[in-house]
Amino acid sequence: MNAVRIIHNIERAEKEIVDRFRDIGPATVHEAMGRQGAMDSSIKPIYSGMKICGTAVTVQCHMGDNIMLLKSIDVAQKGDIIVVDMGDIKESDGWGELTSMAAQVKGIGGLVTNCSVRDGLVIKEMSFPIFARGLCMKGTVKESLGWINHPIDCGGVRVCPGDIILGDDDGVVVIPKELAADVYKKSEDRENKEAKTKELLLQGKSLMDIYGFNQTLVRKGCTEE
Repeated sequence: MNAVRIIHNIERAEKEIVDRFRDIGPATVHEAMGRQGAMDSSIKPIYSGMKICGTAVTVQCHMGDNIMLLKSIDVAQKGDIIVVDMGDIKESDGWGELTSMAAQVKGIGGLVTNCSVRDGLVIKEMSFPIFARGLCMKGTVKESLGWINHPIDCGGVRVCPGDIILGDDDGVVVIPKELAADVYKKSEDRENKEAKTKELLLQGKSLMDIYGFNQTLVRKGCTEE
């Protein structure tokens, strides 16, 4: 990695493009990207209904140590999503009530972590969106240097600073900032196509006929009686 551990000035996806993704589901984006970008399904909102959409500030922490995660709150800007690799373990937390409050005061848009968090009920009341492996009361130390705003891997996906992070109950998808405009167009096209499919379903049409899947069954030699 770069010898500079903490990078403050990063290139972010354009705000106009980020805002366009707010009304599109992560599953639609995942499909539009050729089924790419989806984090491991174990990383979910800690409570149903939480949503995130913003640009990534990335953090690499040592396992069981959250000092760089604390520092990232100072580095992140309004609307950013803090995305942290803390070792891909469930039995450790590095985030709770006070960190959520500090982030919320700054206008940070949420947290994504491959570990757990704590103080779940309070965070739910605060309405601060967190996507994690779950809830855990086991705390961390604050000793080891890591990295802020360098590329990381979280949930099996490469995340670069400034990428778009989109999440809802289905999980989290990462949209590379350089592909954002193209991915949005493909996602919008997919939503328009699904809207037409819904109209046909209301008319009593079959999904098998709408998508031509019956022809696929015939071509594969499937028989019916």
